[in-house]
Amino acid sequence: MNRSSPLLASLLLAGLVLPGSALATNGYFTHGFGVRSQGVAGVGIALPQDGLAAANNPAGTAALANRLDLGATWFRPSRGATISGNLAGANSRYDGNDTEDFLIPELGYVRQLSDQLSFGFALHANGGMNTDYGRNPFGAFGSRGSAGVNLEQLFVTPSLAWKLDARNTVGIATTFAYQRFEMKGVQAFDNPFFSAAPGDVSNKGTDYSRGWGWKLGYSGELTPTLTFGATYSSRLDMGRFSSYQGLFAERGGFDIPASYGVGLAWKYSEQTTIAGDWQRIEYSDVKSVGNPLANLLTGNPLGSRNGGGFGWRDISVIKLGVVHELNNVYTLRAGVSHAQQPIPTSETFFNILAPGTIEDHVSAGISWKTASGGEWSVSYTHAFKEHVNGSGSIPMPFGGGEADLWLKEDMLSVGYTFAL
Repeated sequence: MNRSSPLLASLLLAGLVLPGSALATNGYFTHGFGVRSQGVAGVGIALPQDGLAAANNPAGTAALANRLDLGATWFRPSRGATISGNLAGANSRYDGNDTEDFLIPELGYVRQLSDQLSFGFALHANGGMNTDYGRNPFGAFGSRGSAGVNLEQLFVTPSLAWKLDARNTVGIATTFAYQRFEMKGVQAFDNPFFSAAPGDVSNKGTDYSRGWGWKLGYSGELTPTLTFGATYSSRLDMGRFSSYQGLFAERGGFDIPASYGVGLAWKYSEQTTIAGDWQRIEYSDVKSVGNPLANLLTGNPLGSRNGGGFGWRDISVIKLGVVHELNNVYTLRAGVSHAQQPIPTSETFFNILAPGTIEDHVSAGISWKTASGGEWSVSYTHAFKEHVNGSGSIPMPFGGGEADLWLKEDMLSVGYTFAL
């Protein structure tokens, strides 16, 4: 047996029992997979850099040598809300940071099976959301205790990439997803008027669901210095959160939306590569995410087939990054990204629980090779504070007024590459 096999088997087993910790960057999707990709603000569709390449584009593994990449991200969000003009007495500023720090592991593996065929394996957090309000924003409406949501998603993505010829590669992957969810402190919605399944809205502990989808990718050299990439990730068909069948539309349905994108990587010089991605995430196609909260006031209570939800829109994300090989040891990275706002101003009330308001990121990173043949990588990302101020956001049954949201984030990632 290859000497790396026991290590790899142990890491995969450990990864399967580790949840992806909660994060919210581009909506509730992470901004990048892999420490190196995070160092360029998530660019990766045409710029494979490590064993997590299959998570960005399954064709990308064909451009990499045999390797094992391990990484972890320390993630700290700062989130909260303000309610004003409310007749029920909820007016105040609310801090959602009773839980502050999260650790997010990741693993990537690439093996070249032949001159034409390569295998990849990526284990990573796809996204998530967490808020923890010690003082309940919904307390004035009859809710009790602390309030918040915790959504965690772990993806396991095995992939194959096939070189059609010297310039063109296609890739395919299957993604197995595991997600867990908890809601607390929204008893105000847990009644027959607002929910189709009272008793299954709030404070039901942690529930779990599993499902799968597929991913396609392409990578092609347009010129010796310009590479084009394209990728499509299907909607992931997930099992229902039965403990929260009175909260999410379709009796606890919470599928993971489809996404797709294109990218370019330009080798500006022997040392410098400039790359960019455009990504689209179809949040509105998942009813529990995309349906407006107002549905529950028009005969579609929470948990029903077309029940009220968070009202999120589809978004596009633009990413731009630079990789510069300083010398034979050190590589530098930097990047910026901009995402459209997924939360309409009319939907801020329910999104006090899920304030995924971030639009702009800036990232930097560095890698350095070791004498043993491995490589360390570090990246830092700052997501700038973004407010969404409500407009007609709180329904009159809850006293009217406005809910204003904000979120900012800091992420520090560290990884190590084993050459195999």
